[in-house]
Amino acid sequence: MRTISTLLAAGAALVLAACASAPVEAPAVALAAEAPVETIPPAPRIDEAGIAALEARMARYVTDGDVRGIATRLIVDGEVVSDLTAGIRRASDEAPIEEDTIYRIYSMSKPITGVAMMMLYEEGAFTLDDPITKFVPEFAGLRVMTGVDDAGQPILTDADHIPTMREVMSHTAGFAYGLSGTDPANTAFRDQKILESPDLETFIEKVADVPLLFQPGTAWAYSAAVDVQGYVVQKISGQSFGSFLKTRLFDPLGMKDTGFYVPEADLDRFSDVFGYSDKVAGLVPFDVPQLAFRKETVGMESGGGGLVSTMDDYTRFTWMLLNDGELDGVRILKPETVALMRTNMLPPGAELFSDGTGANAETAGLAFGLDLGLIEDPAAANRPQAAGSYFWGGAAGTWFWVDPTNDLIFIGMIQRFSRGGPVVDFRGESTELAYGALAK
Repeated sequence: MRTISTLLAAGAALVLAACASAPVEAPAVALAAEAPVETIPPAPRIDEAGIAALEARMARYVTDGDVRGIATRLIVDGEVVSDLTAGIRRASDEAPIEEDTIYRIYSMSKPITGVAMMMLYEEGAFTLDDPITKFVPEFAGLRVMTGVDDAGQPILTDADHIPTMREVMSHTAGFAYGLSGTDPANTAFRDQKILESPDLETFIEKVADVPLLFQPGTAWAYSAAVDVQGYVVQKISGQSFGSFLKTRLFDPLGMKDTGFYVPEADLDRFSDVFGYSDKVAGLVPFDVPQLAFRKETVGMESGGGGLVSTMDDYTRFTWMLLNDGELDGVRILKPETVALMRTNMLPPGAELFSDGTGANAETAGLAFGLDLGLIEDPAAANRPQAAGSYFWGGAAGTWFWVDPTNDLIFIGMIQRFSRGGPVVDFRGESTELAYGALAK
């Protein structure tokens, strides 16, 4: 490495050589003594005691019985400063959580689908103001529910415009989901088992017959719109959605364990998913076909909640976003495209009611971009993340956030359905402790 010291020494050598070849009468050249170079180390960004407190709390979720297994990772300034695993991934033999454990990430699939969409956006396949019917003509007849009659049937009116791609990507198109709500639209999703459709084509056919919850672009409702996006990717690319993700996103990024099912050879690494039972105290493993993620049990390739992944794979995905669309020399998106995904798309007065992990009453200061939740006003949200941070979570409790201002990523992986159990604020506590680990 060329330093100030080596440059000074080289200069002195040149002067001495010149003196050796000069006439004897030439005056001697006096060399100044080489001054020592003072190196000032950068101030530490991480407080080791804070890291210890973070990891102790994350591990205590296991000993307290709030989860059976957990993995968390904190990355600051491009360095993994905390990497914790605790507890078990499987109840039958108490196999531990390990670095390569595979998790159901459910709605943390949504940002991945958003990136796939924006790859096509960059190629000029669509604009955000295009109507969804450009790719899904089946939605030409969508109607809007304005109320319910005495018989409990929806009162319908025409949509004032076809939902745009921007509205589909920001949950403002008006689609229902069926995860909650007793209105006819959400009830139809449950009764018709729309999210259990055998393929995306069947899913689209069923959604086309369900009314919108509101006029497009007037409110926010967590919805099946990201599964619609998966179909759009398939339609534009001419590939199956899963094939597009593998060849265009997962393989280039080295996300070798992310997909819509777990291969037979990798089942030993796949975590149980746990929940609460009326018959047994504490968390018990759930063993039903819909949770197995075997090739034979997977129906449609759900961009809204169908992926499994590992801590390492999701780290690579979020690191690519933090790096403005590039990782290890592989560019997935342009910086301006990532910035667009992080731009608030909500209409005035619209508020979030979910953070991906379930109902979320604390919506002040939050916003929504293109398949990403945003922290727009940290003070109003009472969160330590900087404005412009983005986040989401999954139904089995996984969560993440990326804070570009502080060059920080946090990912939490658990497999716990919370219904029937105590409320545990994994996201909130990890957030406070992660920022508490930054040196003041």
